[in-house]
Amino acid sequence: MKEKKIPMRMCIACHEMKPKKEMLRVVKPKEGDVFIDFTGKAAGRGAYICDNPDCIKKLKKGRLLNKVFSSDIPSEVYEKIEEDFFAEK
Repeated sequence: MKEKKIPMRMCIACHEMKPKKEMLRVVKPKEGDVFIDFTGKAAGRGAYICDNPDCIKKLKKGRLLNKVFSSDIPSEVYEKIEEDFFAEK
């Protein structure tokens, strides 16, 4: 029997390829703020980040979402993502 292919995604902070299920998806819908999509199914442009506190800190420090989404993301969004991540843990 043929094995099912596991979708892989690259972390925007550490650039490691990992299975999609092990990563957090950050979404930027056409209208609205950027947020963590815990379901992995929200509509909008997505970026993946490791489920790792170091990568979350690197996300804020390097303002990586600005680069990925090619727009200015306010610092409040980074703080909200950090809060949501550590609240989920």
